[in-house]
Amino acid sequence: MIFRKAKFSDVEDILKLINDYAEQGLMLARARNTLYEGLREFILAVEDGQIVGIAALHLVWDELGEIRALAIHSSKVKTGVGTKIVEILTEEARELGVKTLFALTYQPGFFAKLDFEEVPKENVPHKMWKECINCPKFPNCDEIAMVKKL
Repeated sequence: MIFRKAKFSDVEDILKLINDYAEQGLMLARARNTLYEGLREFILAVEDGQIVGIAALHLVWDELGEIRALAIHSSKVKTGVGTKIVEILTEEARELGVKTLFALTYQPGFFAKLDFEEVPKENVPHKMWKECINCPKFPNCDEIAMVKKL
């Protein structure tokens, strides 16, 4: 398995993986144009030429970063692929000077195993919510906020 940055040719596969989970209510859907705009943020896990895992590191504000759009192909869940992707993105965040890393998730147990702590959404910086206004679930977000100090 290799881990690499995303390319334009990966967008349709990324979109399918994310939106398959979104249809099940397990993560938020993403629009194709959003993926193109944030393509440089994505790390992919690729095995035998197939994308089996994805996530992005989004820089939000001064020393604040978000792990977003984490999705693992169903055949690779609980194999360590997601953990490895988050570790790669965490190291990238450290190199960029991120001091606080967060995730909004429906899978808090996964992030807790990686030393993220659940926090009340009211306690997180307001800059974290700048994109939430465009979410179909706003203002009734049911995701769980997880934070890790780097």
